[in-house]
Amino acid sequence: MTTLARLYALEQFGIKLGLANIERLCEALGHPERTFASLHVAGTNGKGSVTAMAHAALLAGGMRAARYTSPHLTRLNERFVIGDSPVADVELEAVTARVLDAADDLVRRKALPAPPTFFEATTAIAFELFRRARMEVAVIEVGLGGRFDATNVIAPLACAITSIGLDHQEQLGTTFASVAFEKAGIIKPGVPVVVGNLPVEAEGVVRRVAGERGAPLTLIREADTRVVEMSDGRATIDVRTAQHHYRSVRLALRGDHQVTNAALAVLLLDAARTHGVPVPFDAIAKGLEHVEWPARLERLDAGSGRAVLVDAAHNPEGAIALARYLQRWHPERPPLVFAAMRDKDVDGMLRALLPACGPVVTTTPATRRADDPDVLASRVRAIDPGRRVRVVRDPRAAVDAALEDAAVVCVAGSIFLAAEVRDALHGRAILP
Repeated sequence: MTTLARLYALEQFGIKLGLANIERLCEALGHPERTFASLHVAGTNGKGSVTAMAHAALLAGGMRAARYTSPHLTRLNERFVIGDSPVADVELEAVTARVLDAADDLVRRKALPAPPTFFEATTAIAFELFRRARMEVAVIEVGLGGRFDATNVIAPLACAITSIGLDHQEQLGTTFASVAFEKAGIIKPGVPVVVGNLPVEAEGVVRRVAGERGAPLTLIREADTRVVEMSDGRATIDVRTAQHHYRSVRLALRGDHQVTNAALAVLLLDAARTHGVPVPFDAIAKGLEHVEWPARLERLDAGSGRAVLVDAAHNPEGAIALARYLQRWHPERPPLVFAAMRDKDVDGMLRALLPACGPVVTTTPATRRADDPDVLASRVRAIDPGRRVRVVRDPRAAVDAALEDAAVVCVAGSIFLAAEVRDALHGRAILP
């Protein structure tokens, strides 16, 4: 069995929240997570964008910076970005072997009751990769929740909670308050936390946890943020914080919701500045202006003057943000290519997206978690009986079918779908 096959074999253990395994694994590796400064980012939506923006700013400031995100789109390497590039295959395989061997040894000695989960292993791999590359600072995205997420073994200089929504309810609870409590688990004593726009009950929970732990709390509304201009779906913003006035920053990422994400990234980096990460103000602006974060309102050339708008929205909140973008910038209501995982709120996503879209093509990416496209089509018909909907099981063919009706097509509902569509366009030599 190859090294990466050993890693993927751990997926059979599913999701297992708790810190005991990752703590023992990090100890066996000599605590690589303690060898670099870190920033920690949690949230239902927006945490990936904030992580990418903060990382881009650190790089613009000349720092040896890394980021750890999940899931990946096409290749596992994408989770581990060192400098401005995903880790090379040879380094990834070497470190993966080291981590899995350490885990096997712990199981043999009964120091671990069972092998780590896939996410526990990849988290340990990220820490060891960053140590070997001698990173100064890493931006670490929470995988699921926060309190018992494997990333929560780090001791960050600052952290962020971007948003609270009802996703992963089996693990995190069914109310805003319960989800907020889990995500607030990343708050450490005395460590500053910046917080986005949260439901009232969720904000109350975060305030309480921050107060109990003596963590300085900064809310997004404490940043005076103004949109100067919107062009091609991208905002130019002014952000005034307690530390600096960032003027006329044109965001690289599309969508109104990226304004909030950008302000949060600024506040997170401001907090980091006061706790040992001297990123210059102009570097923070450059990070927002040049960050790359694929499959987030990403417009891809489909040839012959056609385009595919790919978005990784996979819950109702993400779908609402996408729908707002479409209603403003694509009033023609483009066709929707849609897939979703069985554990997602499909009706919630469709109710948000259907008013902004035209005909629907349901499909299924190559993962066992994917819902059947016939079932998805029935959900579309139940919500909007008059909506034209068809089933095309292969995502590549689904996009082609949608492009028969319009010059611009929207792809959404699953990050797995986004990955397959991007890969298909890349295979046709349309993407760079």
